[in-house]
Amino acid sequence: MSRAVSPGTLPARASKPLYTPEERVRRDASRWTLVQGVLAPVQFLVFAVSLVLVLRYLATGEGHSAAVGSVVIKTLTLYAIMVTGCIWEKVVFDKYLFAPAFFWEDVFSMLVLALHTAYLVALATSALDDRGLMFLALAAYATYVVNATQFLLKLRAARLDQAREAAQ
Repeated sequence: MSRAVSPGTLPARASKPLYTPEERVRRDASRWTLVQGVLAPVQFLVFAVSLVLVLRYLATGEGHSAAVGSVVIKTLTLYAIMVTGCIWEKVVFDKYLFAPAFFWEDVFSMLVLALHTAYLVALATSALDDRGLMFLALAAYATYVVNATQFLLKLRAARLDQAREAAQ
């Protein structure tokens, strides 16, 4: 059953807010929040460029070295955002990973990390041919898109929570 909401009001959220007041203070005071805010768009830009290079290689057979290098750079940026994200989560929630507020995002992040790491292992050991490596990169990138979407939805939920609290 749908509830009518008058313009300018926000519907009540059935679940608890993403951050407690204390967690919000820690989040806002932490330098790691800024680090995450900078690394996330950098990682997305690296991803977008790499995706184009990988697709170009698969379509034309050209630019193999650029495609491989871009996936390595994307993986390194992923590691950077994951390590700093764990530190951020420890500062805000007192857990390095799997804090209840970000449990499912962290679970899916493990798959993202596993696929990106599998790419590096396959590259280093020649376990896959060039096209196989690129398809593994695409699988890693597909999981990254899902995971990035999870985090964007959480960011939106946090902003809605904050707007709801300010309106009360």
